[in-house]
Amino acid sequence: MAGPDARTDAQEGRRNRVRERVTGKGFVRTTDLAAEFGVSVMTIHRDLDALQAQGWLRKVRGGASCLPSTQFHGSASERLSTMVHTKQLLARAAAEELAPGQVVMIDDSTTCLHLVRHLSEHTPITAISNSLPAISALAREPGVALVALGGTYFPAYDAFMGAHTAHSVEAFRADVLFMSTTAVTGGRCYHMSPETVQVKRAMMAAASRRVLIIDHTKFANQGLYALAPLTDFDLVIVDDAAPAGEVRRLRDSGVHVRTVAGTPAAPAAPRSHDTT
Repeated sequence: MAGPDARTDAQEGRRNRVRERVTGKGFVRTTDLAAEFGVSVMTIHRDLDALQAQGWLRKVRGGASCLPSTQFHGSASERLSTMVHTKQLLARAAAEELAPGQVVMIDDSTTCLHLVRHLSEHTPITAISNSLPAISALAREPGVALVALGGTYFPAYDAFMGAHTAHSVEAFRADVLFMSTTAVTGGRCYHMSPETVQVKRAMMAAASRRVLIIDHTKFANQGLYALAPLTDFDLVIVDDAAPAGEVRRLRDSGVHVRTVAGTPAAPAAPRSHDTT
């Protein structure tokens, strides 16, 4: 009879292969997974629950999907490849809030990852982050004192999340926090995992100034877990493709919103022969 360690290894190996099937095909039926791996449908449901909690996929009726949708926004690598130009422009605008000598907290969002490259322009500076790509990039930057927040590593987010990470945040005080969010609905931020919310709430409590950076797609997304109203932020930076009505409502509710041009202006048309 297999011992508990062997069963745990078998479970982990099966879940890795389930994840590979779903991410490779985009959608897989629960019954097909159960037949392929020789386990019950209930076991596959537990596997999918665990993988969904880690951010790898989304359970849907009859199976699991990793295709981006309003409810599921893909893994960190997929999110990093979307809205790149807009995120770069937003990060450049957010960098104007930086100043030498600050203690800066940066969340795990791919939007704020673009901000990391600007920190070296404002050294000396102290950076605190739970994002593994941000930590790796800043570790090589002279003039940046780096604090890496530990905890449980979530591969789908490429970041450290959960209770231990949130507890680590409580040991620090930042001058400014830069963060993004999965979705904005009714003037409130939402995310898909409670671990994400737990860490971001701790970050917001630890910062004297809070800056939210969002591209216009966030207004069309949906999230399960509420984080905070946008009135809890000192500044919201958004590209000018955001719904005008949403931006107006935010401003009317007291939110300081700064819009950034998301696309370069079209060049002026060449002038024909001028007769004047």
